[in-house]
Amino acid sequence: MREFFINALETLITVIVALGAVGLLIATVSALIQQGFLVALGILIGGSLYLIVLAGFIYLALGIHANTKRSAELLEQMASRT
Repeated sequence: MREFFINALETLITVIVALGAVGLLIATVSALIQQGFLVALGILIGGSLYLIVLAGFIYLALGIHANTKRSAELLEQMASRT
């Protein structure tokens, strides 16, 4: 059951990042039309950096969880051999 929630969280994060990317593109085009190129470029660069950092930290946390789980399983196997 625990794996279901972790996998569901990973899927949800992927969907949120994809929606964030679409929203970023919409905001960039809107700013380009209404406020000009430099504002749109700032939104595109700033939003992209924010999205990359946010997604990176969330996926890093999920990776740490997966590595900790594998390490615990390996230690259990090593302990059962002795």
